[in-house]
Amino acid sequence: MKITVSTLVAAPLPEVWLAYTTPEDIKVWNTASPDWHTTAATVDLRPGGKFASRMEAKDGSFGFDFAGEYTQVIPQQRIEYLFGDRSGIVEFSESAAGVHVTVIFDGEDSHSEEQQRTGWQAILDNFACHVKGKVASE
Repeated sequence: MKITVSTLVAAPLPEVWLAYTTPEDIKVWNTASPDWHTTAATVDLRPGGKFASRMEAKDGSFGFDFAGEYTQVIPQQRIEYLFGDRSGIVEFSESAAGVHVTVIFDGEDSHSEEQQRTGWQAILDNFACHVKGKVASE
């Protein structure tokens, strides 16, 4: 099952790309709800390079690692990766309105398709808000 989520980020492509691929930015936007946060992130953005992030409930009750390996990186266009036996693709497409960021990933069996879509969409929406805030403060 492939699941797709997307958002429009009203910012220049280079800024969108950097915010998506920089560990310090990832720690800010990589959360599906306000009661969670990302406490660590690493990025080795090249084919064969590894990535990892640690997501935790702010009350300390639960946490998990999200990690994998990049299989293709086309700067400011596309990132492909594997995480476990699943794969993901992130596409960046520039338009007059901003940058469309689309994430396509293999779903898993533990949660419904709707739960997965909702969670990943919330993270992507947080990403768009983070970039908008960075651009506004410059």
